[in-house]
Amino acid sequence: MGKPHSAGGAGGDGGGDDVINSLKVSAPNGVKVYNIASGKTIPKWMSDKQKRSLRRDDEYRKRVEILQDLEFDGCSQKVKISKDGQYFLASGIHPPQMKCYELDQLAVKFERHLVAEIVDFQMITDDYSKIVFLCADRSAHFHAKFGAYHKIRTPRQGRDLAYSPLTCDLMIVGSTSDIYRVNLEQGRFLSPLVSSSPGINCCGISPFHGLLATGGEDGVLECFDPRARTVAGKLEGAGGGAGITALRFEETSGMSVAVGTEEGLVKLYDLRLSKPTIVKDHNSGCKVVDVKFHQNGGEGADQQKIISTDTRSCKIWHQHTGKTYTVIEPADGDINDVAIWPNSGLIIMALETKRMGCFFIPSLGPAPRWCSFIENLTEELEEETQETVYDDFKFVTREDLEKLALGHLVGTNMLRAYMHGFFLDQRLYRRAKALIAPFAYEQYRADRVASKLEEDLKKRITVERKVPKVNALHAARALAKDAEASGALGDSRFSQMFADKDFVIDEESKDYQVLHPNATLTSREKARELMEEHFTLIDDEEEDEDGDDEEAEEEEELRGSDIGQGAADRRKEKNPRMFSAKGSENAEAFRNQESLQAKRSMTLEQRLGTMDTSRAESARFGGAREMSFTP
Repeated sequence: MGKPHSAGGAGGDGGGDDVINSLKVSAPNGVKVYNIASGKTIPKWMSDKQKRSLRRDDEYRKRVEILQDLEFDGCSQKVKISKDGQYFLASGIHPPQMKCYELDQLAVKFERHLVAEIVDFQMITDDYSKIVFLCADRSAHFHAKFGAYHKIRTPRQGRDLAYSPLTCDLMIVGSTSDIYRVNLEQGRFLSPLVSSSPGINCCGISPFHGLLATGGEDGVLECFDPRARTVAGKLEGAGGGAGITALRFEETSGMSVAVGTEEGLVKLYDLRLSKPTIVKDHNSGCKVVDVKFHQNGGEGADQQKIISTDTRSCKIWHQHTGKTYTVIEPADGDINDVAIWPNSGLIIMALETKRMGCFFIPSLGPAPRWCSFIENLTEELEEETQETVYDDFKFVTREDLEKLALGHLVGTNMLRAYMHGFFLDQRLYRRAKALIAPFAYEQYRADRVASKLEEDLKKRITVERKVPKVNALHAARALAKDAEASGALGDSRFSQMFADKDFVIDEESKDYQVLHPNATLTSREKARELMEEHFTLIDDEEEDEDGDDEEAEEEEELRGSDIGQGAADRRKEKNPRMFSAKGSENAEAFRNQESLQAKRSMTLEQRLGTMDTSRAESARFGGAREMSFTP
């Protein structure tokens, strides 16, 4: 278990990722990072028969597992390495438990379950023989080799703990200004140390001089001398207004301390100075969960690095310059804790996923002795080269260069020929783009606003109905009457009616008007208005008055309802009626289906302006005459 079955392929040097034998290789900032835990995993409930069937699965056979069962049912929370380097401990949920891995055997040595969730734990000895667990139920559990030994409770909920081997005191900090001290030699609580912060998030003890440092919610960094039980130094504003979430002393000299804030800033302080020597911004806005000092194995200044971790990424940067060395960004989940082997490039992360993240950086240091096979695997992957992809360069063609007015750079060091184009520095590309299109940002912003508004409109609950091209008016009427379209529009038997042009309904035809007298109501009302305007009804004096009264009453009853509107019109038109034109002008206007109201509302001057003055006289037939003159 743990050794790779096969190795081969080529590694990727670019910013992208290449999957090689279940190893995911990335190269941020030109430094290769191998994701060892990216292979296929096996669920615990899988039967032996199903496991044997995976022998033919290439992805399963080429997986790499440096430790057996390096996962939890819920997620992992804290990871630590014993001082002797022989054991690796990890805590997780659910249920709350701790696993101890024996590195020489590459397997789990034992598991221990607890009642409450583990907030943090500390190994008091060089191995796993004495461990203290700080739990979420305001309790601290002491475990020995055989198992649980003792349990104590704290007045307030604890957030972090540290052990001072010089005084044999266990320090517990939490949601109060008191720093609880438990003397393990006497087996009792001592008087607590009082901090100026209302609450303390983290604490740490320097192995060089034994000072206790605490990071408060208000961003105050305080140092206590456990022997004198007094404040040795205080630095207000170390967090820059934000709470301190992580701190670490440098082990070699003890004069440097690194603090991380909840805003994603890491500050490196010299205990002799009040201002930070280096401020590193993670540019993520996430709180820093851990800070560690790392030595590459050499003695030079370039070998000293700081590994700061927030919930999204782990940044490795130079201690004296602050320049970023490389970045690890797990794609699976947020980061809870990080463990790195001394003088090595192996990093294990506790993630918000079932499986813990395992990364190896060969340039940071060699692999530990218990997993030296990782170096053999990575060396074989580096034998074959692959074309480099540059993240800081933009690929452009000759046409793009002409548009950017940079064609004169062909043949210079500013361009690197590649395939059918060139690689151009991103900064130069953005500057040339801004000169050519100075208002591109405003257009981009307007497009973004329009797209956001369009997305918001799409999120609204709307019912979209598509009207067919054939008989669109008829289909719109059907949808307006029946929202479910259960009539002819939703019946498959009448589908050709709205798809085939041979079934087009001409609503202006006489046959359609005869079969659908109510469909042309609008046109009939217009005709009736023109009839009343241009003609005069001739009364039938011989018509029976009683019959007229009965018809009038029946017509009023029919007009009282919408259904009887058409019936009333038909009743009214049952007997033929005689009309006489009011004049030849009215007859001509009725023949052209026009109204004379607009024309008659005009003044004489306006009417003369619209007339054709080239003719001397306009004669009309029908008994009416019109006089005209030439101005």
